[in-house]
Amino acid sequence: MRHRRRLRGCALVVGVAAVLLAGTAIAAVAEAAAVALPRWQPKPPAGTAELTRVFTNLRNWLTGLLAALATLMLTIGGVRYLVAGGDPGEVQKGKAALKAAAFGYSLAVLAPLFMNVLRHVVGG
Repeated sequence: MRHRRRLRGCALVVGVAAVLLAGTAIAAVAEAAAVALPRWQPKPPAGTAELTRVFTNLRNWLTGLLAALATLMLTIGGVRYLVAGGDPGEVQKGKAALKAAAFGYSLAVLAPLFMNVLRHVVGG
């Protein structure tokens, strides 16, 4: 029984590490895709440089905040799941926190896309 619990805890730690590594890789790819401008896109007018800078700063701030909150939820969920000791209520709370962390990471990855759409709607 104790070995199964230990094995489950190790599997959870490995899974969390894999999710963090995948999230970091996806975020890096999304950031690179958001920064690269296609060659066919015309240069923006001179007056939109300030607006572009504001959207870039907002995108970076939003991505960082979402990633930090998702990491916090991942930590809380992992600790709750490991400390549950077989209590079904605590296991469910841990799983819910892990799901919230996954949702937060997905929003952090998609934040540059949302900001680019908003920038094109506003005209920046």
